[in-house]
Amino acid sequence: MTDGVELQVEAGTQATGVRIVSDQAQTTLVRIEVPLGDGIGYWHPSAGWERPLPADWEGDWRRIGLVDSAVAGCLYDPAGRSLLAFASDRGDATTWLRFGVSETSARFGVWLAMPLAAGEECRLRVEAPGRTADETLRALARWMPGTADALPTPEAGRAPAYSTWYSMHRGVTATGVEAEAAIAAELGCGLVLLDDGWQALSDGVKYSGCGDWTPDPAKFPDFTGHVRAVRELGLRYVAWIAPLLLGEHSLAHGSLRGLAPHRVPRLACQVLDPRHDKVRAFVIERCLELVERHGFDGLKLDFLELAMVYADPASAADNPSAADNASAAGDNVSPDNVNGNSVNGGDVSGGDVSQAMRELLDELHARLRAMRGGEPLIELRQPYAAPAMRRYGNLLRASDCPADATANRLRTLDIARLAPGAAVHCDMLMWDPHASVEAAARQLHSALYSVPQISMRLTELPAEHRAMTAWWLDFWRRYRDVLLDGERRTGRPDERDATVTATAGDRAVVTVFGEHRVVPLELAGLADVALVNATSAPHLLVDLTGTARVSLTVTDACGRPAGSHVRELGPGPHRLPVPPSGACRLAPA
Repeated sequence: MTDGVELQVEAGTQATGVRIVSDQAQTTLVRIEVPLGDGIGYWHPSAGWERPLPADWEGDWRRIGLVDSAVAGCLYDPAGRSLLAFASDRGDATTWLRFGVSETSARFGVWLAMPLAAGEECRLRVEAPGRTADETLRALARWMPGTADALPTPEAGRAPAYSTWYSMHRGVTATGVEAEAAIAAELGCGLVLLDDGWQALSDGVKYSGCGDWTPDPAKFPDFTGHVRAVRELGLRYVAWIAPLLLGEHSLAHGSLRGLAPHRVPRLACQVLDPRHDKVRAFVIERCLELVERHGFDGLKLDFLELAMVYADPASAADNPSAADNASAAGDNVSPDNVNGNSVNGGDVSGGDVSQAMRELLDELHARLRAMRGGEPLIELRQPYAAPAMRRYGNLLRASDCPADATANRLRTLDIARLAPGAAVHCDMLMWDPHASVEAAARQLHSALYSVPQISMRLTELPAEHRAMTAWWLDFWRRYRDVLLDGERRTGRPDERDATVTATAGDRAVVTVFGEHRVVPLELAGLADVALVNATSAPHLLVDLTGTARVSLTVTDACGRPAGSHVRELGPGPHRLPVPPSGACRLAPA
């Protein structure tokens, strides 16, 4: 603990609360550690593929703020039970974080570096060990700022969606989108998301034309009429915008380039610094103008995480990788070597960039809501889909992972762990239209526990693929309340959540993603259990608790009947014939 800091601890049966107050303006360093014990993995919101135990000398300080992840994590044992789980209430302020195993003490430690003003306080919550990681993280999420005042989700945000990104990329046109939207409506979609490519100058190099946000007249000669036509199909309409990106070919570049000192070469554009009043006003007015002029139901806000380059003043122009300069590790961590002292630097326009983004998003949401007379649909994607951002968006989407079913599953589940009750959306679903329907179906399986977004050329989809898509979207709608709102049990994060179960009332959906996994199954009190075989194996293995006489109805990847019979099941393992990418419904006989 840093000197000059007051610490108050409130121990409870379920969790311990910690209140930290600094008596001076400084970077306050806090360390939490526990014996490693039987710890085998550590989960955090930006874990991605990083699921094992890291050493405390691995990697650098992680910069976390309102639009980049969340301050939370969970160390767990082989049974998936929590050994150490914590969260911070600094959802809208920048925090620097690192964690790992000490090779000298066999303890697991977490270090938080927080720039605090004199008298400013921070609260931490440390959950008692013993519950599953899922239960523990849900408890933390309910405590974290943003969950209690999360935006409500309109019904369209809880219906399957159609996205133009993977299906059309920047080749979008009014006639093309309307043709796809008509079929999407037939499939039961409730929302169209128009992605990048609608705006003028979008066909240039990467994002070099961003900044003006006016429609391309060649692609959308009557943009407002086009939006109206799609909405007349019974669909809501959301359009993509990356409001912080400024391209050198845009008209706005001349007046705003001085407020965007950070350049991103891979995107061929600059990033506007939201700490400037002029930037926030520009972004808000552009977004409002689009919604009002064209009748959008909401916006898909992209690349907000790039604002965090301004969390480190050294990164603004001279050193875009200042966070890579972290040198502290293990027991040598101190406030002086956090990110090479850059945490304590002065901003070019003053203030924490996370707090500037909070001001921007507060005003944008309030004015959008007043303009529309109701809640807009706002899509946010990882890494800015944490609890604090739920005050500004109601569609929380997994980050891009084209055709990667495993990544899509992991990312949607990671968002959901800290977003109880939210409409978590998968990354847009795409697959090879020449692949087998079984392979294609596994893309939809990856999105079962989220809201599916389809991004295939429906007008060109083979008939069998369209039938498969229709079947699984219908399955999803029938079990939606279970899949989205039920009590969820996942596998261990380091095992990539190979099985997932959701239960609501007397209904359950169990999905097996890992080949030859044995799934524990408790049928007592359940009247409708759907087993989904999201593998290429021709059967599922279940380990039953108790006895049951059940009716089994089996379907293939397209929903076609594949057998039905009544079976007496005793305690222990059973092999159930379920076709690859098929399903089996169990009901009391």
